[in-house]
Amino acid sequence: MTKKIVIIGGGFAGVNLANSLSGEPEFQVTLVDKNNYNFFPPLLYQVATGFLEVSNISYPFRKLLQGKPNLNFRLGELMEVKPEENKIVLSNGELEYDYLVMATGTETNYFGIDNIRKNAQPMKTVHDAINLRNFMLQKSEEATLATDDNERRKLTTIVVAGGGPTGVEVAGMLAEMRKNIGQKDYPELTGIESEIYLVDGGPSVLAPMSKASQQYTHDSLVELGVNVKLNKQVINYEDDLVTFADGETIETKILIWAAGVTGKMIAGMPTESYGRGRRLLVNEYNKVENTENIFAIGDIALQTSDGNFPNGHPQVAQVAIQQGKLLARNLKAQQEHKPLKAFAYHDRGSMAIIGRKKAVADLPKPKLHFNGFVAWVMWLFVHLVSLITVPNRVKTLYNWMIAYFTKDQAMRLIIRPAENAMVKPEKTARLPELVKAA
Repeated sequence: MTKKIVIIGGGFAGVNLANSLSGEPEFQVTLVDKNNYNFFPPLLYQVATGFLEVSNISYPFRKLLQGKPNLNFRLGELMEVKPEENKIVLSNGELEYDYLVMATGTETNYFGIDNIRKNAQPMKTVHDAINLRNFMLQKSEEATLATDDNERRKLTTIVVAGGGPTGVEVAGMLAEMRKNIGQKDYPELTGIESEIYLVDGGPSVLAPMSKASQQYTHDSLVELGVNVKLNKQVINYEDDLVTFADGETIETKILIWAAGVTGKMIAGMPTESYGRGRRLLVNEYNKVENTENIFAIGDIALQTSDGNFPNGHPQVAQVAIQQGKLLARNLKAQQEHKPLKAFAYHDRGSMAIIGRKKAVADLPKPKLHFNGFVAWVMWLFVHLVSLITVPNRVKTLYNWMIAYFTKDQAMRLIIRPAENAMVKPEKTARLPELVKAA
């Protein structure tokens, strides 16, 4: 009997699971996502800073699934799970399943601070990246018109909260843009001392990486002109004022929030199935605790059965990819009444880019550390081959080459939906009349 598998989420975990089940006639797979495209999160910051376009890091699901008759795509957002009926409720209908796989990933964690949620700029999705690019370019334009020194200073001061890879990469990229692009694009701001802060509540940047990587990253950021503030916990952002737990404040109109992620609670899922960070607790085979036929993979899964990671796996792409592929093998083995294989994460290392020809990389086996140009080339290669299709890789490589040789890029465009356009509706309303008259 053909089994219906529904996968919620088309990120690293969901896509690798679906692709691994392609061509298996005993499974009819439906991939569900609220977007109609897959995107590559590690390069979102380059979209946000105008070095890459969305099409460089994204690809439509329906095109990705072409020629795979047992794989289907459904555009919709998960609203509720009905485990007793083997059914899910989407924003546009319902689906039945034999196996349900939660690969929903995570969302931005504001730690319950409503003012940060309302006023800070997140960078978790493609929408966030485009919005951040628009927002920062608009603030630069406003700075060129500002006549008050204090207002101009707030418009040119940027605070990046979160010292993980995303925060480091954003801060480093912004510092290089300030050095190589800022005064060419905005000659009106010549002589204005703009400030870039990278703040984190912990004692170091890139906390999961080696001490050598942490030190090199810190020193490189300082060399680029970034003000690195550690042991600084942001507790509020209101009226252009970032407030820290120790009482210190920074005036700015730009707070980029890269300080953490959390899972999302889904109606119908047992509350006892959730663990730390609202992640779904799973066993060694990625089956969700207190359920019969629901699995979770990727960032949303909290698995403590792996002896090398008793507190759960890091929320990185390689974990999601490996879990997706193994779950596919286990589902096939289950159909054939064969033994299942427990998940064990094979850590292939971690890396982060800081700026032009500056990066860090840690390899676990053998235990090696790289920094500078060598690590930068490694980072470029790994991220390039990790893009989902050849066209994505070609377009990204081309843009990187242009940016490397020119120290510039030409995608600093403010693009808004119609409802946010600068032109007033009453002015555009007469366009059909004017065209007809012409």
